Amino acid sequence: MSRAAARALGFGYQDTGAAYRALAWHALQQAVDLDDPAAVLGSWDTFDYEIGTDPDDYFVRVNGTDVTDAIRTPEVTAAVAHIAKLPEVRQRLVQLFRQVMRRTDARGIITEGRDITTVVAPDAEVRILLTADESVRMARRSAEVTTQSAAETSAALARRDAADAKVVDFMNAADGVTTLDSTDLDFDQTVQAVVELARSTATN
Repeated sequence: MSRAAARALGFGYQDTGAAYRALAWHALQQAVDLDDPAAVLGSWDTFDYEIGTDPDDYFVRVNGTDVTDAIRTPEVTAAVAHIAKLPEVRQRLVQLFRQVMRRTDARGIITEGRDITTVVAPDAEVRILLTADESVRMARRSAEVTTQSAAETSAALARRDAADAKVVDFMNAADGVTTLDSTDLDFDQTVQAVVELARSTATN
């Protein structure tokens, strides 16, 4: 949805979740003990991350290797929780996200993630909390992930929600953030709503 909205606005697009997944993939490749915070942080020194911000040329690379598809495997999904719960890792990734935002050649950039409006870009011109009923969120994630059963995907998302909730409040809008409930909206309607919010808010 974020990529489609970025395309409609002529903006760049950044998926911050990809960085968490890419670092998890990298740690797994390095046979890092994910329960050892020092070891996970140590893997950062050899983590060369690239992401395509053109909505029509999206890619994720680690040390020159294209991992766009590899970071979406169940193994990486399971490892992400170990990565995302470490405050120092989150701090380093926040700086990385801001660098990506500053480097974009587009006239704007849509950055998606769970702590963007409050931590990564609290001064963004337009901040939106996109939400939906839990059952709808689970169904949508299951439709995205074809390598797991619906039950496995829902359980993985629930675990991720619980882990992230310990370090960031991603379910409640902060002051100045517009909540967009997409429960009763289809994909195109949600994209249009985001585009309209971006255009109206940016011109006010």
